[in-house]
Amino acid sequence: MTTSAELTDGFHLVVDALAANDVDTIYGIVGIPITDLARVAQASGMRYIGFRQETSAGNAAAAAGFLTGRPGVCLTTSGPGFLNGLPALANATTNCFPMIQLSGSSNRALVDLQRGDYQDLDQLNAARPFAKAAFRVDRVEDIGRGVARAIRAAVSGRPGGVYLDIPGAVLGQAIEAPAGAGSVWRVVDPAPRQLPAPEAVDRALEVLGQAHRPLIVLGKGAAYARADDQIREFVQASGIPFLPMSMAKGLLPDSHPQSVAAARSLAIARADAVLLVGARLNWLLGHGESPQWSADAKFLQIDIAASEFDSNQPIAAPLAGDIASVVSALRERLTARPVDVPQEWIDELARRRASNDAKMRDRLAENPHPMRFYNALAAIRSVLHANPDVYVVNEGANALDLARNVIDMELPRHRLDTGTWGVMGIGMGYAIAAAVETGKPVVAIEGDSAFGFSGMEVETICRYHLPVTVVILNNGGVYRGDEKPTGDRPAPTVLNAGARHELIAEAFGGKGYHVTTPEELRAALAAAVASNGPSVIDCALDPAAGVESGHLANLNPTSVATRVNAGA
Repeated sequence: MTTSAELTDGFHLVVDALAANDVDTIYGIVGIPITDLARVAQASGMRYIGFRQETSAGNAAAAAGFLTGRPGVCLTTSGPGFLNGLPALANATTNCFPMIQLSGSSNRALVDLQRGDYQDLDQLNAARPFAKAAFRVDRVEDIGRGVARAIRAAVSGRPGGVYLDIPGAVLGQAIEAPAGAGSVWRVVDPAPRQLPAPEAVDRALEVLGQAHRPLIVLGKGAAYARADDQIREFVQASGIPFLPMSMAKGLLPDSHPQSVAAARSLAIARADAVLLVGARLNWLLGHGESPQWSADAKFLQIDIAASEFDSNQPIAAPLAGDIASVVSALRERLTARPVDVPQEWIDELARRRASNDAKMRDRLAENPHPMRFYNALAAIRSVLHANPDVYVVNEGANALDLARNVIDMELPRHRLDTGTWGVMGIGMGYAIAAAVETGKPVVAIEGDSAFGFSGMEVETICRYHLPVTVVILNNGGVYRGDEKPTGDRPAPTVLNAGARHELIAEAFGGKGYHVTTPEELRAALAAAVASNGPSVIDCALDPAAGVESGHLANLNPTSVATRVNAGA
């Protein structure tokens, strides 16, 4: 703490440096040596959101980065607290979400000689493999510089997670106040525009213009770019059908006539020219390989990092630059180099979309009892349709796969899910960040297994009285809850089908609902959203509902004995 009118310290300089760069919220857990940092931040007017586990705090910071375009900040203690934050830091880097994990650490002189300091760990080098960049501040006068470097690294180029290590001794160091103030600065233009080469734009339009079955794939990078107007204008002016990845849903409404989300398989299998906008040819897109994709498909890719091109397939037309600048350039040149999308391709996709939409309506109209995923999601869908401004967080296996197909999005950046890694446990952290950063209602659609990874954060939701409703699709298991045991112990995939998750909310002062029919679910969700407060809805499903690994069964090998015993 400040010891005189002429001195300041590391705690205050961290807060001053963050505030100078428009950071107004810190997510974290207090403890040695950063407890006073949270106190100073809160006393300065900054929001501090205290969690129950560091991974959830880190997930919240990552989601804040995606939603705002500014790095979210996660504050952790040293040693084990730092380690708990690493999964979220790694996930943010993989998903290209800007965030900073700021951790206190032990005395370097003792750590480096392995003298057994309190929670001693070489945190800087431990973090490097999981972060876009990692820095340690060893002098109080370098705190402002360290924060500035972390902010620029997090948001420039391809965004990602940054680790910033500040030993407790540095936080407690005093410095003359004028010198401290002079060591803090605001980063100018941390994510500068990167314009595409004109010849690259012309090359891309030439490939699209020669295509018989062009397709645009929008990834979460397109949503993060906030190039909504530019993307919409180019898509509509070109007439090219578009396929949104899950977190790009709503960038253009799912109801848009050019959306082929309901004809995904056909669009991918038949497209002969594919423009990737903020999307990568990773496992989520089958690495661009046949037979999922046409063997003669040509790929065009917009990416701010040229090193990403050709990582899985040859890129016929690489477009290096930021998405807004590249799409604007494509739109400007479209008049001179128009793209004529064959009507046969549009009609082919429209027929498949209509057919699949009809099948989906039939599935949603089914009303089995006990509930199964589709009629439960139909009830959720009807409430969300009436509340389009609600932010949706989604995780699980079947809960994720099916909700992604059933729940339409009309607004950009209103859907957050497991992302590139498909990691479980993001639910409560993402939901808390969405509520804190936007002030809007949030509905987290959770599988019962996925909820277990971060369920204690319901207390955090209740403590801050956030407008978050957690809907738990409870089929009593990982994937499903009806696997028979081989002995007298529960099967590996079986959880407690009789769990009453809604009581967790009631324990902490929130509202709990237990529902067994779509009508009860619809009424409970409508009431919970309208309350603008914390709620948990336990939605009892048939334990036999669901399939193992969801849409990823091909990635989950089973033993021959298992297949034989299952009658496969």
